[in-house]
Amino acid sequence: MKRHVSGFTLIELMIVVAIVGILAAIAYPSYVDSVRKSRRADAITALYALQLAQEKWRANHTTYTSTLGGTGCGTATATGLCWTGADVTRPYYTIAITAGATATAFTATATASGDQVNDKANGVTCTPLTITQNGPTYNPAGQTACWSR
Repeated sequence: MKRHVSGFTLIELMIVVAIVGILAAIAYPSYVDSVRKSRRADAITALYALQLAQEKWRANHTTYTSTLGGTGCGTATATGLCWTGADVTRPYYTIAITAGATATAFTATATASGDQVNDKANGVTCTPLTITQNGPTYNPAGQTACWSR
């Protein structure tokens, strides 16, 4: 009587593990880039919301405000109008009004923290992201790709 044994050999199992490892090594960097891009989009949305809040403030006052609280945004890590990050205890960007606001100008910046400081678009570092009353500023040069959605 002959018994037929079925199953996988160790060699077959190791080949499958190697193939899965290679696929993971190829896919992981793309995944990380996609996550960073989505976090960057969140910061860009926050900066645009801050710009709109500044314009609303200026419509009712004679100058832009130099505090986030003045725009109704709360603190830099508060949920609400200007910061929409899912993790408010450890945001990937800190939103701040970085230059003193005047009657005609303001500058707000989203500064990356944690792993987000490695964010790049087309080889250009995407931090910090800066917006003024006139819209985004691209510093370092070439940051236009960082602001595309």
